[in-house]
Amino acid sequence: MLRQRLQQKLLQKLSPQQIQTIKLLEIPTIELEQRIKKEIEENPVLENGAEEPADNSNNEDEVVENELGNDQDEFSLNDYLNDEDIPTYKLNSGNYSKEERKTEIPFSVGDTFYDHLEAQLGLRRLTEKQKILGQHLLGNIDEDGYLRRKPENIVDDLAFSMNISATEDEIFDVLYIIQDFDPPGVCAMDLQECLLLQIERKDEDDPLIKLARQILKYHFEEFTKKHYDKIITRLDITEEELKEAIDEILKLNPKPGSSYSDPLNKTVQHIVPDFIVETREGDLQLTLNSRNVPDLHVSRRYADMLESYKQNKEGHTKVQKEAVNFVRQKLDSAKWFIDAIKQRHNTLLLTMQAILEYQYAFFEDEDDVKLRPMILKDIAEMTHLDISTISRVANSKYVQTPFSIYPLKFFFSEGLMNEEGEEVSTREIKKILKECVENENKKKPVTDEKLAIILKEKGYRIARRTVAKYREQLNIPVARLRKEL
Repeated sequence: MLRQRLQQKLLQKLSPQQIQTIKLLEIPTIELEQRIKKEIEENPVLENGAEEPADNSNNEDEVVENELGNDQDEFSLNDYLNDEDIPTYKLNSGNYSKEERKTEIPFSVGDTFYDHLEAQLGLRRLTEKQKILGQHLLGNIDEDGYLRRKPENIVDDLAFSMNISATEDEIFDVLYIIQDFDPPGVCAMDLQECLLLQIERKDEDDPLIKLARQILKYHFEEFTKKHYDKIITRLDITEEELKEAIDEILKLNPKPGSSYSDPLNKTVQHIVPDFIVETREGDLQLTLNSRNVPDLHVSRRYADMLESYKQNKEGHTKVQKEAVNFVRQKLDSAKWFIDAIKQRHNTLLLTMQAILEYQYAFFEDEDDVKLRPMILKDIAEMTHLDISTISRVANSKYVQTPFSIYPLKFFFSEGLMNEEGEEVSTREIKKILKECVENENKKKPVTDEKLAIILKEKGYRIARRTVAKYREQLNIPVARLRKEL
């Protein structure tokens, strides 16, 4: 039985302009430059550089004539108002034929890791079926050089996607051929196999290599967990012999794919600071790094032309009206984008200024001890912005100081009370933990319980589980895994 009823709901929806502002707020300066370039390419109404001064000496018709007569290559509104040249469907984005679309010509910048393996596959004598299996296996090797897909799953893939019937034995036959390729260790299915493939290419008559192979093949779990005493007992060897064998193992590459150097294909990540803090006449001055961000404005000639056509609406065809609407949309889009850039600029400066004031003592000489506990809520209250906005600003942004470049996340940390009742940053405690680990006796690493005792002696009462949490945040393994011979 159908029933109708009225229901009142309060919903909050973001407008396209708000979504655009949020997205611009999240990206760092280096990505903003590319985003602006893309917007300028897609919207002919949006221009960069100094805005042209208004010139009212000519009427609107003369402006249109000048646009058409002086620069045929530039976009003008009249280009959209010719019934014979522009079909209506082309006024909608994406409705051009493939031949009319601008295509990018691909270019080669050097051999990839896959090309390197494929070239070796071409040098082997294989049946047609083995070549197909080999190509499929190569396609499943990741950038580290591992085959992450199980052979039984590859059999299913071939059957369903390529209609090729193959057995696991046939897959393994080709897999073993690829494992003989360079770099050593490629096409392994796990770390143990990867290291074994490499050690087996070394001198088998060397007693040290034999011992290293034994450890990897029969005592791999004990090796990874650093249960060295168990290995010494089971293999009846000395601690010195174990140390030499482990040194040999550590020379192996756990990621053979990374050993294939291809500098032309590697992307170098450059850090471009979003903010610059400088000392001027004894005071700290904050500026937003916008050296590569152009000044934007709406094209005056298109705005004037649109106004001219709006004043003379009589006699316009359907196509002309659609063209006018198209340009109007582009004008609105340009204005929204410029407003979003300005709002991003103001929000970034407001947030960073609050961080600078909150951590002023640190910025003066950049002493970690002077870094105050600070969370997102603290800056949100100072700026009267939402916590989510502060989070977006802090994400992927960097500040350049007279001493170094820091990610904004560096300045956020929780606080704890010491025995003197002073609030200290957890960063200060982590610094002490890191120093304790760096200075420990590697034969007898300091346990979490011992670290808690050391911190207590320094005036910080912290439970062992909290010490473990901070240690994990610092990416420091447990004491047993830090043990060295």
